[in-house]
Amino acid sequence: MVALDIDGTLLKWVEGAGQAYEQIPPAVQEAVDAVVDAGAHVVLSSGRSPHGMTGIADLLKIPRADADDLWIVASNGAVVFRYPPLEVVHEQTFDARPAVEAVLREHPDALVAVEERGLGYRVNRHFPPGELSGEMIETAVDDIIAGPVSRVIIRDPQATADDFVALAARLGLHGTDYVVGWTAWLDLTPVGVSKASGLALVAEELGVDRADVLAIGDGRNDIEMLRWAGRGVAMGQAVQEVHDAADHVTDTVFDDGAAREMMRWFGEGRG
Repeated sequence: MVALDIDGTLLKWVEGAGQAYEQIPPAVQEAVDAVVDAGAHVVLSSGRSPHGMTGIADLLKIPRADADDLWIVASNGAVVFRYPPLEVVHEQTFDARPAVEAVLREHPDALVAVEERGLGYRVNRHFPPGELSGEMIETAVDDIIAGPVSRVIIRDPQATADDFVALAARLGLHGTDYVVGWTAWLDLTPVGVSKASGLALVAEELGVDRADVLAIGDGRNDIEMLRWAGRGVAMGQAVQEVHDAADHVTDTVFDDGAAREMMRWFGEGRG
């Protein structure tokens, strides 16, 4: 089984824009085709919400017409679904109110978002262009976190990733797990939920041992996945703590590092 992060792993970043090009590089497409041709399972695994991942599967041309539905791990492991059509197999939710209120006490102008399945996101204010997929529906924070959710995004364009790393450590965020992104972007998810927990569920369904899983990623939200997989590979541009969690570091996303790693095992002349 090959578990693939999307942004910064399969898709290159738009420099300075906080978003990825929605284009599959030819080398990545060739490598994914090689994995599928070899009979291995490809599983997309991302912090993106489900509706932000199905289009990437379409771009990758998976699953093929004669194949079983694709398994996808979304929302940092809180949602696992099959595609097409989009069929949620597992979803884990939590009460995000205490954590969100704690963060907003220190970052009162932060942006807050929760997925509105099939449409986009409910947000307290609009996020910078390109950072969220789908429609942004302005909603009061109290209403956004009124019920159980699978994931909350908190974003402060005036802060830095280091600010949020320090904030998360300072608050402890009891009752939730968290991941800080490249910028001041905080993902809150249920305790114990990660890409690793989502992939473990998929591996069990497919009858694949974790020792036979290759996982590739670049973000802090990939750390558990890289540690869990039999071979965890960090992208070259990832921060040091992601490199430290991996068994191997490949080239950067700008040098098609994910494609290089896949072809190492599934391409012609592999080994």
